[in-house]
Formats: sequence, C-alpha cells, structure tokens
Amino acid sequence: MSEREDFLRVAGLAREASATLAPLPRAAKDAALHAIADALLAHVPEIVKANGADVAAARENGISEYMIDRLSLDEGRIKAIAAAVRKVAALPDPVGEVVRGTVLPNGLELRQIRVPMGVVGMIYEGRPNVTVDAAALCLKSGNAVLLRGSSSAYNSNTALVRIMQDALAGTQVPADAVQLVPGTTRESAKHLMRARGLVDVLIPRGGASLINSVVEESTVPVIETGVGNCAVYVDAAADLDMAVDIVINAKTQRPSVCNAAETLLVHRDIADAFLPRILAAFQDKGVTVHGDERVRAYSDAVVPATEDDWYAEYLSLDIAARVVDSLEEAAAHIRKYGSGHTEAIVTDSQQAARRFIATVDSAAIMVNASTRFTDGEEFGFGAEIGISTQKLHARGPMGLPELTSTKYVVTGEGQLRG
Repeated sequence: MSEREDFLRVAGLAREASATLAPLPRAAKDAALHAIADALLAHVPEIVKANGADVAAARENGISEYMIDRLSLDEGRIKAIAAAVRKVAALPDPVGEVVRGTVLPNGLELRQIRVPMGVVGMIYEGRPNVTVDAAALCLKSGNAVLLRGSSSAYNSNTALVRIMQDALAGTQVPADAVQLVPGTTRESAKHLMRARGLVDVLIPRGGASLINSVVEESTVPVIETGVGNCAVYVDAAADLDMAVDIVINAKTQRPSVCNAAETLLVHRDIADAFLPRILAAFQDKGVTVHGDERVRAYSDAVVPATEDDWYAEYLSLDIAARVVDSLEEAAAHIRKYGSGHTEAIVTDSQQAARRFIATVDSAAIMVNASTRFTDGEEFGFGAEIGISTQKLHARGPMGLPELTSTKYVVTGEGQLRG
C-alpha cells in the first residue's frame, strides 16, 4: 500500500467515525476523555521510552536545547497532560448550544445551534503534548481528528495515539476518531493538505515556514495560527518595578513558546530610569539584547539590531529593543513588524491603556500583565488547539467553541412561503 493509499484509508476511517461521534451526548464524550487520561497515567514508562528515542535523535541532529525542551516528556509533564484532558472533560459541551434564536413574524421558530466541524486536521511541530491536547478538544467538540506531528516527535506521537485509541475502544467514542497521519515525509503532510472532502478544516501550529506552507498549499480550509513576535511596550507612565517583572517574565519564563516576548519598546521619557535596570536584569538571566542606537548607549553588552531582528520570533534568550518617542510610535512599530499574536503595555495611565488597546490590532492585548498569559488553559478554556492570528471565525486561543460550526434549525406548523 502506498503512502497516499494509507493516508486515504485512515482519513476515511476518521470520516466514518465523525458521523458516529457527532451525535453522542456529553456523558459519553467525557467518559472517553477520562479513559484517555487514565490510560496516559497507566502507560507513563512506555511514553517516556518512546519520547527518549525522539530526544536522543534530536540531540544527535543538533537541535537546540530550547526546541528539545518543547519535545521532551517526563512523568510530571505526562501527568499535566492527563490533568489537562480531565479539565477539558469538565468544560461545558458546546455542541447544541443555541447561538441565537427568535420567532419570525410568520410564526417560524429559528435557532442557530453549534455543531461539530466534522474532521479536523492538525499539522504541528515538535511538541507531543499537542497530540493529546488536540485530540481531547476535538473529541469533546464532537470532531474526529487527523494528527500530523513533526518527524522529530514521531515515536512519541505514535505511542500517544495508540494509547488513546486503545482507551477509546472501551467507550462509546469510536477509536478511529483519533488518527495519526502515516509517514514522516513532506508528502505525507501534503496528503493532509489536499484532502478536501475528507477533512473539513486544517489547523497548522508551528513556525512561520510551516504555517505559510500550509496556508499557501492547502486546498482544505485553514484556520491560520500565527508566529509570536510579541512586544512589550513600557509607557512613560509605567510603574518601573512592575515593568521589570513583567518584561523578565514575558521573555524568560519559557522563551521557546509563541507567547514569549520577542520585542521591547521603551518610551523615551523613562529610558534613563528603566533601561539600565532591565538591561542588568537581562544580563543576569543570560538574555542577549539586540538594540537600536539609543538602547546600545546604555550598555556595551547590547548588540546592534538589524532589520530582521524586529521581525524575529527568536524562541530563545534573545530580545529586540528600541526606544520610541510616543505610544503612537510603539503602535506603528507593532503594526509594521508584529505578528498579530499578543502585545502588552505597562502603564498607570488609563488613557494610555485605552489608546494602546484601540490602536494595536492583535489577537490579545495585555495591560499590566505578561504576554505569557495568552494561553487556552490560562484563559479557562482547558487545553487549546492553537492561537489564531487571523480574523475569520476564530481569533486568539482556540478552545471548544472555535472547533464548532453552526446550523440553522427552523421549526414550523405547516407554514408555506407565498
């Protein structure tokens, strides 16, 4: 059987499973999720062993330690993944929710209700926890899922999908509702991107090259998730102690993720007071600052920023920094170089906060809080399937409602159109 034939086989199984899954009641879906969580905990050694093979191969291939951190699973992380699955089970079921309803003048009762998408495809890099997060969210929202992770996590993903399928076999949810796309070649990903008619929506999650490739090459409708060139703007009216804490957390708490800060913008009026403090704090944390001339004047450790630095999603202990003359200049910088993911303003001025919110067009705006909070779990959505930076259908962290479509149900008493 060719790779394409193998893909069509599993895609067909997922399609059939979606029809069985869609009408299931919440209790059946929740029971299935708890079975998955139990199975993950029961198979920790197996998962760790499979992941260890992936991590060893990644190190042999010279993958950075930041990316290896995203790839790695240990007992603690597996327990956290299982706990996230249980959190999804505890969330309200979006399927059947009435989005709006009315009685028309002719007596027809009109309701718009949430329904599953059908089959959701996922193409993602590195992080095997996404395999379980995506499956849990899709099952809870009544969708089957086709998972295509990166080759670097293939052993981990194979083990995780097998464990989830075995767990589902003892529930009302069909085991075929969770499928791993066969193969590790680029062609296997293309099979998923070209599966229009079998796959209802495709969600890419990873770096810019992956996302652009999926958006440009897919014939399946795509919900575009974006890279995270997130900026923190320290306003003239900022509390400087708070600003230092927020910037350090946003950059260093976990630098390899999309909601970590990559750009620092500092108002000129507080540059003299703030920049020496934050540059010293960066140095203590091992952060390399790529600065403009005004930032470089405060420390010889700052390296010159290039045009590419302003666009960069470093995913490492690097940050681009510049001094701006106004909030409007900060907003203009973000419009030109930002990715539309998350931006933060640190200020004690309500007027400045309102202007920043109104002029910066990103999926999430933080006021006096770290960019690291843009996350489905932190927002109370349970695990997220991705963070959308587009403006159609879904924007920001995507939880259960974003994995549904709607249908109109019209109930009458024999009305005829004249």
